[in-house]
Amino acid sequence: MTSLLGIALLAVALSGPTVAFVSVRSGASSHVTITGTALLQKVAETCRAVAEAGGYEFEPTGTSPEELVQACLGPTAVGEVSGAKFYSALQQVFTQNGLVDRDFATSDRHHFNSETFFEGRGLITEGVMAIKANIRQENFQAAREILGKVLHTLQDFYSHSNWVELGNTEPYINLIRPDLPLDNLADVNTPTCSDCASGTCPNQILPNILKEKKLTSGYMGIFSPFKPKGKCSHGGADDFTSISDPRGGINKDERRPDNMALHDAAVKAATAASLELLQDIRLTAGDDDFLRMMGIARSSVVCFVIDTTGSMSDEIDEARRVVYKIIDSKKGTQDEPSEYILVPFNDPDFGPMIRTIDADEMKKQISKLKADGGDDAPEMCLSGLQLALTGAPDSSHIFVFTDATAKDIALKDTILALIRSTKSKVSFFMTNVLSKRRRRSVASASFNDYKDLAVASGGQAIHVSKNQLPQATDVILDTSTSALVTVLQRARSPGIQETFTFLLDESLNNITLYITGISISFTLTNPSGVSQNNNEANGKLGTIQSVGNLIRIRLNHDKQTGTWKININSNQPYTIKVTGQSTITFIYEFVESFGGPHSGYAVLNGRPQAGQPAKLMLSMMGRKGPSSMTVGDVGLVLVSGPEAITGGTKTDMGNGNILVNVDSVPEGEFVLTLTGTDKVSNSQFQRQSTTQMSVSKVHVQAVVASSVEPGKPFKLPFSVMTQGSSGQYAINARNDRDFPMDYPKSLTVTSGQYTNATLTITPPANTQSGTDVTLTIEAKSSSNTNSNYAVLRMSVVTKITDFVQPLCEVVSVIDDNCPDDLSQCGTFTWELSANLTDGNGTGIETISLHQGNGTLSHTSLSSPIVNANYNASCCSRIVEFVAVDKVGNVGKCYHSIVRSGSPALTLSLPLWLCIWISAFMARP
Repeated sequence: MTSLLGIALLAVALSGPTVAFVSVRSGASSHVTITGTALLQKVAETCRAVAEAGGYEFEPTGTSPEELVQACLGPTAVGEVSGAKFYSALQQVFTQNGLVDRDFATSDRHHFNSETFFEGRGLITEGVMAIKANIRQENFQAAREILGKVLHTLQDFYSHSNWVELGNTEPYINLIRPDLPLDNLADVNTPTCSDCASGTCPNQILPNILKEKKLTSGYMGIFSPFKPKGKCSHGGADDFTSISDPRGGINKDERRPDNMALHDAAVKAATAASLELLQDIRLTAGDDDFLRMMGIARSSVVCFVIDTTGSMSDEIDEARRVVYKIIDSKKGTQDEPSEYILVPFNDPDFGPMIRTIDADEMKKQISKLKADGGDDAPEMCLSGLQLALTGAPDSSHIFVFTDATAKDIALKDTILALIRSTKSKVSFFMTNVLSKRRRRSVASASFNDYKDLAVASGGQAIHVSKNQLPQATDVILDTSTSALVTVLQRARSPGIQETFTFLLDESLNNITLYITGISISFTLTNPSGVSQNNNEANGKLGTIQSVGNLIRIRLNHDKQTGTWKININSNQPYTIKVTGQSTITFIYEFVESFGGPHSGYAVLNGRPQAGQPAKLMLSMMGRKGPSSMTVGDVGLVLVSGPEAITGGTKTDMGNGNILVNVDSVPEGEFVLTLTGTDKVSNSQFQRQSTTQMSVSKVHVQAVVASSVEPGKPFKLPFSVMTQGSSGQYAINARNDRDFPMDYPKSLTVTSGQYTNATLTITPPANTQSGTDVTLTIEAKSSSNTNSNYAVLRMSVVTKITDFVQPLCEVVSVIDDNCPDDLSQCGTFTWELSANLTDGNGTGIETISLHQGNGTLSHTSLSSPIVNANYNASCCSRIVEFVAVDKVGNVGKCYHSIVRSGSPALTLSLPLWLCIWISAFMARP
């Protein structure tokens, strides 16, 4: 199965090294295609169920993520909708799926190699419980990352074992049901394979193994040819055991002439098993949270980090006003926020982070904020920002309100690492009234630190007086919108006179320019040569608003497409940013290649390596999917330097995915810029990333191998390497939960060699199961000239001992009045009564209706036996309701009153969904 990681979304093959469950021949399948097919089908099924419950049709107009998300969110919300969140969610699953081949290449249990059936199922069980716990705590990114790993292991079972050789066509349900036994396993002394000198025999499984239905899997040896006598090998050039008798291998990773039928059967079973696991997660989470996990949501997230010290009452009032305005003005549109996040900070306290999808709850929470305390100037601003960056979805817009510098300035490097990792944009509203408060010096902290963070993230650093603040917060309304893209962003320090050009395409709406700085003059010119300068508040091109150090230019709706330019003149530092609304956008990751049995590309954790070419994977999205556009130039450009673009060499991976190689990476902070053509409007477009990146000679490497148990120390190995000078490197680690940690504060690093160390983190015993921890490990040279970081997520999950599903017993069904003829059903009803129990388990937590249009009621869930009653029209003849216990085990009640003379019910995918998935998964 491929280790391409899904960075290239649903790309079905890579030219180059052989990868598992894939072949260069036609008809090959991979982890990406199997996972993608299962995810798309389950998302579509869930969207259809949500649509039916909401009284509207779910009928995507095409195969692009935007069209699926638009159809899923419903027809009543007007405005543009971006598929970027859905795309990114799929990528995160694919990425972690593929990383199993890099990070756990020698671990038999992660691949069901070497007959490790109990160990492999243990990984699946642990992973599924962690997914459910994380969803319960709304830690959706952590859930997605674990899901990718679990699906990899589950899918490998069907390729690496003899399940399909035994004639099985359905998934092995016992792998995701730990309460069921794993039976009829071949023991270590039982020979299982015949010799295959050619390595390409159709079926090496011994006849007695097939007859007795014994389950086995291939042994894999990357470093040694040893395996127990008579055992099957995995096979392939990287498996040393395949040259030991019996030679050959039983993996069905590749589709070859000798194993096409077995490969196809393994793919089919792996896809069905993935669907079963996803359905189990969906039933536990519920439809809404399952879709949130998969990124099916409007793009806008409102996230405020607010200083609540004594002098901040005006700012709190303004933040409250803005939140109310966003909620009230955008309700029922695609710009309605999908989530609200609020993080207060004071001194010495900060937090807690408040997250909600309920607009009324956000109004309630922000109305509770009061200005109090904080007699000295510096406050815990960066601690509050750290909570927001680790708690908000990636690529969020975060707005910080403060009138003081940061007391916790030591967190600045950690904040920069989190900004680069999450690609979130941070804007600061600074109202400096230090004259009213007692000052205290804190390690060189200044408002310039906020400006540095804003520029690094692609946000704004807005400095205004308190009475000017209401005029400046229009920036929040501008960015609290779906499908927001950046066309251009640059910074100049010191300021110079310079002309910046940018390309506006037909798809862009609500185009806004922002300039921050002082003593600035400018002239804006459109493609026809019409100009407007800074002295014309309402001109031919747009409306200009100036407040504090911010100039906001909103272009008129009749803007021209083509090349615009703005000439800015100032001897003071300034920034320029051009944004708009459009579904033409991209997502990207810097990647590195890796070898091994299943080689591929992995997302780079940290900054790219200096002195080496940079690789990045780019995924394009458009109004009608990637096929509706072509990509032109792609390159890296310095944010604060000359306009020269370092171009990259593109490799088209299909489906709008591009691997970009940049031989010469700019020295300094750079961003990604690209151009292309929108085929829908036949106009050229320009887009830019906002998060600044730079290269480093240092590399920090670490992998989280499992979840963490409350109250128990968790040891995390990590390594540091440098291509620079050997010597002492300072190590600094922080986590957003403030859990106690122990690690070496410095390491002696030799150039070109990895130095190994261990960090120990211990969550308190009372840590809630499903808590997501973001850990940042930084390494910095003694001269402070070289540094890098790794950002890691880990889940704290209570050890689960209850794996038994709630049980359902149908007590009575009264359906005698229901006629055989469905056309006569309208005036008749039927009812069902059932008892639900959880035995000695944790107890039933929820009961919900999954199929049926009737009414479901039940007695108290705290009772040992819960009685459920269902009443429905005889026109609705199938009912299924679901009981979920407190650790996420799912039990079902299903009943049908279909008569013998009634038309047969066929459970199959609708034609539109088959066509949709086929088109989405199709090769270029």
